[in-house]
Amino acid sequence: MFGLDKKIAKHFSLDEDVVLFNGSCLDLLKDIPDGSIQLIVTSPPYNIGKEYERKLKIEHYVKHQETVINECVRALSPTGSICWQVGNYVNNGSIIPLDTILYPIFHNLNLVLRNRIIWHFEHGLHCSNRFSGRYETIVWFTRKTKEYVFNLDPVRVPQKYPAKKYFKGPKAGQYSCNPLGKNPGDVWDIPNVKSNHVEKTEHPCQFPVELIERLVLSMSNKGDWVFDPFVGTGTTIVSAIRHKRKGVGAETEKKYINIAQERIQKAINGTLKTRPMGKAKYDPKLNKNKTDVSSDKEERLEQLTFLESQEEYHSENR
Repeated sequence: MFGLDKKIAKHFSLDEDVVLFNGSCLDLLKDIPDGSIQLIVTSPPYNIGKEYERKLKIEHYVKHQETVINECVRALSPTGSICWQVGNYVNNGSIIPLDTILYPIFHNLNLVLRNRIIWHFEHGLHCSNRFSGRYETIVWFTRKTKEYVFNLDPVRVPQKYPAKKYFKGPKAGQYSCNPLGKNPGDVWDIPNVKSNHVEKTEHPCQFPVELIERLVLSMSNKGDWVFDPFVGTGTTIVSAIRHKRKGVGAETEKKYINIAQERIQKAINGTLKTRPMGKAKYDPKLNKNKTDVSSDKEERLEQLTFLESQEEYHSENR
């Protein structure tokens, strides 16, 4: 489907395969016909004052999101899905989970919340007056239908006990788990894109490709349109291309359009470096990382001695 001759179009047409629009998603949506998009997946600005967003009062932010979501639902296929990935709005030390204040918008549009997916990661800003945030949420909505697209097999993960068998009954001796793997569940432990990540660009809040690949594979089919109204550096389109879908997205910042253009072209050519989906996370102990104190036997012994003394202290004071 995607060969070296495929071009990146600047304006939407159903005849195109890849569309990267430099401008507001609302302007792009004017050209997208009703019911033509199978999967809409995005991470909108969190209204926390990043360089690519203008911080608004929370009520104005929600109103703008409502306008965009309304147009996205109009463009959504009858069997389609919308995945809105958000974190927290922070104001004077108080956090507001954005999915909780955006949920009524989707609900009032007669959409059904199928999952609230927790994306867990281990790296980010360190807080001193509250616990550091290490997750964001993906709220997945469909229309009120049983016919929405959901393909579980392409996104299954390895079984914890693949050799487990039934020990009694008519299936005794047979394997009790799916040989293709298990359902990944609704908590996804996927590394976020930080300085040493193979996909890192200058964008401060970049999607990892494998996060979007799981959504693309499970909620669309080959040849379907995948749309990102806040496409950033093009990760959603990249994920669509890699799995033979059509990709379209909008971005207002010219420098991110340039980065997205380069990444999408490499994806078309098959030369873009990405972290493979399902790759095990880096373990400093297994890799004998020098910065891991447990790799030093003496330091580890000191740690254990300290912990033992702490346990003794707590035992005496219970």
